[in-house]
Amino acid sequence: MELRQAFAGLLTLSMFIMLGNMIKKDHFDYSIHVEDDRVESLATIPYIVERLQKQNGEQLKPCWNNNPPPILEEAKESSKGFITFSLTNGPHYHISQIADAVVVAGYLGATLVLPEIKASNNGPTINLGDIYDVQHILKKLNEVVRVTKTQPTHLTKGNPPPTVKVPNRVTQDYIVKKVLPIYKAKRILKIESYFPSSSSVTTTITTGNKNNSMDSFACNAMFGTLKLRSEIQEVVDSVVQRLRTLSHNLNSSQFIAVDLRAELLRNKCPKRDYAGKRVFYQAKEIAEFLKKIGFGEKTIVYVTQTKWSPNLDAFRHVFPKTWTQESLISKRGKGKLLGSRSSELKKVIDFYVCSESDIYVPSILDLFYTNVAGMRIASGKNQILVPNERESPLASASDYMSPYISHKTHFVYSCFC
Repeated sequence: MELRQAFAGLLTLSMFIMLGNMIKKDHFDYSIHVEDDRVESLATIPYIVERLQKQNGEQLKPCWNNNPPPILEEAKESSKGFITFSLTNGPHYHISQIADAVVVAGYLGATLVLPEIKASNNGPTINLGDIYDVQHILKKLNEVVRVTKTQPTHLTKGNPPPTVKVPNRVTQDYIVKKVLPIYKAKRILKIESYFPSSSSVTTTITTGNKNNSMDSFACNAMFGTLKLRSEIQEVVDSVVQRLRTLSHNLNSSQFIAVDLRAELLRNKCPKRDYAGKRVFYQAKEIAEFLKKIGFGEKTIVYVTQTKWSPNLDAFRHVFPKTWTQESLISKRGKGKLLGSRSSELKKVIDFYVCSESDIYVPSILDLFYTNVAGMRIASGKNQILVPNERESPLASASDYMSPYISHKTHFVYSCFC
């Protein structure tokens, strides 16, 4: 009997040694089975999460004050002129528009007039304070330029000021040639930013003006200035917290925000840019992409549509745990969204949920993607997955990391270090 017990103990010890060696040598693979019974070397969800978390960094530190921006020589003395502007088309445009206005006002030594908000250039107007914290904006901008809340009616005499269009990330040379002559004559201008088409926006905003000498002005304006008013931030925080709770309850440690704005799906944006690169993906294609790299049906997904649309049915077929704004916001939160400002607030919620989500996936490479990426990189949230036409069966989530991060091509790297 003792011999048998000794033999059994020896066998048990041998099994533990073999198991330890398998773990040590990483003999466990992370393959998953797909519906057609093929086995692909894709990561399981815990492995994807682990690899994506390694891509995260610490919150970056501002370094734009290391290089003071140039100021027009004659503006170094007190200037009596004004620059006005509007925030239009949603928060992803607001960030760039305020940066351009600050760059122009700062270089000319002009006083910047706080803007109103419009859904479009010719749309209805709402107050800046309906969405953003005005006192915070004043404090931040006063560190860079002179700023006022009051329209200088004594200069316009009831007439609207002349409008000058400037390219996003306007340069010193452009201001001198196109803006300064009109500013000298009128002493008041309205600045209107224009943006390239979605097919070329990412190239222009990042690599196109990489050494722009006005970056210090722009960085100050873009990051930390447009702070949401507390009531709106509470709604955003509640949506993000609800999504994280849902993920935790399903043992899925991270949730994904996917940009599938209804207007993009309706308008059927061009799928390729001028160079033939794929820049737009439909909802079904995004779902297939996420499934291909290993995300399963229990994954919690937030999509940027205020309520459910038939355009999303194909997506929900793959990811049944898909949520929209309407299904996540409490009655108290919905009360804050009523009224004429409702459509703009809904855009704000989508933008900031995408900026704060665990993982972000764009369906189109446009300004929304670019400015969400900037917000995320600045706060160390580097998990941005971008679909592409890679066909390798060995591809995993980290192979689809946004080139903004993998190649550090985003403008945000000019602002932080």
